[in-house]
Amino acid sequence: MMNKFSLLLTTVASSLIVISTSALAQSPVVSIPSQDGFFNHLKSLCGKSFLGKVVIDNAPPSKFNTSKLVMHIRKCTDNELQIPFHVGKDASRTWIITKTGSGLSLKHDHRHEDGTSDVSTMYGGHTLDAGWPQVQSFPADQYSKELFVNLAMPQSVNNTWHMYIYPEKFTYRLTRQGREFRVDFDLTQTTEQPVTPWGYTD
Repeated sequence: MMNKFSLLLTTVASSLIVISTSALAQSPVVSIPSQDGFFNHLKSLCGKSFLGKVVIDNAPPSKFNTSKLVMHIRKCTDNELQIPFHVGKDASRTWIITKTGSGLSLKHDHRHEDGTSDVSTMYGGHTLDAGWPQVQSFPADQYSKELFVNLAMPQSVNNTWHMYIYPEKFTYRLTRQGREFRVDFDLTQTTEQPVTPWGYTD
């Protein structure tokens, strides 16, 4: 009798674990209103592309200053946004914003034209505070710091990336001591869709 009772308890416990695990897997990622507001504002633009221009760059001129700049809010789920950043014909860059349960993560996915990952890829940062619905900042995470050191770019370990979104403008900004780079995108009008970013499929 006791063996049957023990078996019944084991069966019930196993069923509860399965149900609990399934419910957890289907639960939305925990987040807070300010970050939800930021994420959802970007998500509301899904499928659209916008032209940008460099407004601050205290480094020597580069292709960012002379090329057509386009951001494309290309793919959106409840927890992730994929936003390619095209620089002229260079389709190597995709920003990936992810809800992590403890904030928002920003990663830079860099690919070669054949789709393979660049040696400098998936660097970025994670929010440290609530931010605002219009502004989120992403100080470099540990993976990125180690990557920058290994690539002999120690100055970049202090990078912080910022994103600002307002009704008429989206801004991508990089700051660290002695370095600032900022691109503003005009949200008042869309532009034609760019090509598929390298390494991705439609």
